[in-house]
Amino acid sequence: MSARVERTVPVRRIKTDQIIVNFDAERLKAPFLLRCGAILIDYILVISLPIISILISRATGVPDAKLLNNEFTNVGWLLMILLLLTNQIIFPLFSGQSIGKMLTGLRIVGIEGNASSFRQLIMRHLVGYPLTILTFGLGFLFAVLNKKGRALHDLIAGTVVIYGKKVEIKK
Repeated sequence: MSARVERTVPVRRIKTDQIIVNFDAERLKAPFLLRCGAILIDYILVISLPIISILISRATGVPDAKLLNNEFTNVGWLLMILLLLTNQIIFPLFSGQSIGKMLTGLRIVGIEGNASSFRQLIMRHLVGYPLTILTFGLGFLFAVLNKKGRALHDLIAGTVVIYGKKVEIKK
């Protein structure tokens, strides 16, 4: 009687970066109105959670003085913050798109066409967007005036928003 022992070695998956060959930001830049539409979709989704929770609180008879600060609306505010973080950081980190960008076919990429990094997304959303808003939206107009379609937050983060789908080249 012989005993045979086999040992299995776990297989590691190799993560490959997808880079667009002959990337041309001017040719692939996202149209300004489509970018506005994507931002509008994101805004509607995020702001709808606290509004719905306030409306439900109102319908259940919560007094006006406690309408913005009760258990139900606090859950709505918390869900809004979670959706905002997920939509602005986590989704773009994995797919390069927020929900609005997914629905409109836009994608956030680095200047060279590679996937945007965590640092770029943090710079874009936590530094660039507030600066764009502090300029009363003038930072968004950079996308209209810039040949590559880059807004102020894109210039700060080293990103560009393109209109296109991910294409895998098989060898």
